[in-house]
Amino acid sequence: MRIRDRRASDEPELNLVPLIDVILVLIIFFVITTTFDARSVMQLELPQASAAPSESQTHALSVLVNADGRYFIDDREALRTDVESLKRTIHEVAGDDRARPVLLRADARTPHQAVVTAMDALGQLGFRQISVATAPDAGTVAAAR
Repeated sequence: MRIRDRRASDEPELNLVPLIDVILVLIIFFVITTTFDARSVMQLELPQASAAPSESQTHALSVLVNADGRYFIDDREALRTDVESLKRTIHEVAGDDRARPVLLRADARTPHQAVVTAMDALGQLGFRQISVATAPDAGTVAAAR
């Protein structure tokens, strides 16, 4: 009787399941960690400004927000810092002229919420020409001279 060696006839097989698992994990890792460029989606047309002050700025309604978050409309202080009190003070100073441009000036240390509250009150009253005043950087001014 002849005894065959079964080990010699077994063919080696490759188990691909772990390889597929590793590839899928790598694909998921790369998809999750990929940063998407959102700048290409949003197209902005930025406004342009000239260096010369316009005539409308001289008659603009001035809204000043100091570092403490208190509001001054032209030379009149709003008694409280809530939106309704601010709207009432703006209405008393500006009257019914909603086409009048508004110049919003805020201290650099002013809380952001105070500026948003002023813009919210102006928007609720119907003012649409709101400009935010800024000062040039001291280094830029010195370099220009």
